[in-house]
Amino acid sequence: MARYTAAVCRLCRRSGEKLMLKGSRCFTPKCTMDRRGKPPGQQSGQRRRISDRGLQLREKQKARYSYGILERQFRRFFAQAERQLGITGENLLVLLERRLDNVVYRLGFADSRAQARQLVRHGHIMLNGRKTDIPSCLVKEGDTISWKPESTKTEYYKQLVQSIEGRSVLSWLSLDRQNLAGRVLLLPTPDDIDAKFDGKTIVEFYSR
Repeated sequence: MARYTAAVCRLCRRSGEKLMLKGSRCFTPKCTMDRRGKPPGQQSGQRRRISDRGLQLREKQKARYSYGILERQFRRFFAQAERQLGITGENLLVLLERRLDNVVYRLGFADSRAQARQLVRHGHIMLNGRKTDIPSCLVKEGDTISWKPESTKTEYYKQLVQSIEGRSVLSWLSLDRQNLAGRVLLLPTPDDIDAKFDGKTIVEFYSR
């Protein structure tokens, strides 16, 4: 399966803001955006004005980078959002939030979506009592997310049990900290999500 394998800090620098792609590292002095905030590549002395099309592209790329999705899959999510009733930009945001790897990240099982994706791909996570290794699987209201019994013996799981006490979860999720099991109480709404991109601008990008 194709995925982005280069330095993710370059994506933040290209977007011009922190996308929290490295989890807790983004809050430390080691964060590349704090040390080198300029875009990657050779810098010219003149400031170039970004066109409207360029701004739309930047918003679309920020959404892709944030959720770790390549262009082809992102287009499929956008097409699905267009087919649903309601505002396309908001539908897109809700669909991205419902991805299993994102829910694993939101529950605090991982420091970043990339790490959550790896946990799912390696078969550590169970959805409704069944092992699944598909990060893009969409969760539904009432779904439960738990750990495979064999994975509870790993060192990572033991450290997570100790560190997860201080973490909070979003209102549309619930977390059993003792058993490290989560539940989808409700489908998320745009107000529940702290998005770093504008869905309306993404719709404008694909509408041209």
